[in-house]
Amino acid sequence: MINTSLHTGSVPSFFKQAIVEPILKKPQLDPSLPNSYRPISKLPFISKILEKVVLEQLNYFLDKNAVMDTFQSGFRKLHSTETALLRVSSDILMAADSGEDTVLVLLDLSSAFDTVDHSIMINRLENLFGITGVVLKWFISYLSERSFTVCMNHVTSESTVLPCGVPQGSVLGPILFLLYVFPLGQIIKRYKYISYHIYADDIQLYCSFKMSEFYKLSNLSNCLTEINKWLYDNFLQLNSDKTETLIIAPDHMVPEIRQHISFLDPSVKSSLRNLGVIFDSSMSLEQLVRNCFYHLQNISKLRLMVSKLELEMIIHAFISSRLDYCNGLFTCFNKSALNRLQTVQNAAARLLTGTKRRSHITPVLASL
Repeated sequence: MINTSLHTGSVPSFFKQAIVEPILKKPQLDPSLPNSYRPISKLPFISKILEKVVLEQLNYFLDKNAVMDTFQSGFRKLHSTETALLRVSSDILMAADSGEDTVLVLLDLSSAFDTVDHSIMINRLENLFGITGVVLKWFISYLSERSFTVCMNHVTSESTVLPCGVPQGSVLGPILFLLYVFPLGQIIKRYKYISYHIYADDIQLYCSFKMSEFYKLSNLSNCLTEINKWLYDNFLQLNSDKTETLIIAPDHMVPEIRQHISFLDPSVKSSLRNLGVIFDSSMSLEQLVRNCFYHLQNISKLRLMVSKLELEMIIHAFISSRLDYCNGLFTCFNKSALNRLQTVQNAAARLLTGTKRRSHITPVLASL
């Protein structure tokens, strides 16, 4: 069946029938609002096997021809949120070492996977990536005449045709989305002084400058304008509520810099969450340390109510996970900052073992 599909360039219709289960994006979101949910498509098992076969061949083609954007880290082998953040944080810290300040802008797309236009997608596959013949025919078949039903609380809706989008929960959906937004990187590269990195639909723009080089920030404004236009032309939209700006500079310089980025002023934050890692204006680990101690304080209230094994699981869930996530970034920080992380680990070890604060910590850590 799989070989027949590949040779004929046709995907069976029942492979394209999805059951969509809305999943709440975050626990704190309002469950009564449709935008609070992410539509996850459950597809037939056999269709995912077919997609995996196609994905392997597509990735081989893309890697062999080196056509993917170097600064796109989403859904790619040997790439991750950590590789994206390492590059961005390294650039920012090297700029600071050279006496430069940086403006970092985080852009997020609204329902990006759901609004992919099929005709534009096919045109992109053919004209940008050179996919033709029976392979192109297969992708046309894959994208066309898709249908879905929504299942929630054991109630199922009627089947509806899906005129646009790539299914979330599919195997090919992520890579097709990367190919769809590929031109974004080409647009940003045209703007001098503007660096960027993309992770799936999360776009980071940043501009480093000395105090005599505020003119560089005008390029940032022009770049954002063209990005918005391109998104509109391609049926995508920025989520303005999630657009955030961080100024990495000494406190006394921030007001002057804000005057030169008045077009971004409503989105300026003192700290922001970048792909799960908190960045602040001094690129320190202080916010991470504060969060860990906050959770340790709450966990300490449970110490007498749970077993040691349960306490260990809680500490791993709320503390160790934060210290382990993207820990390659810690290599960018000085010894003083890393010592602050060690105090977190020491406090967690004392809490787990019931060791007093003044007791020597080295044997405690060695015993865990």
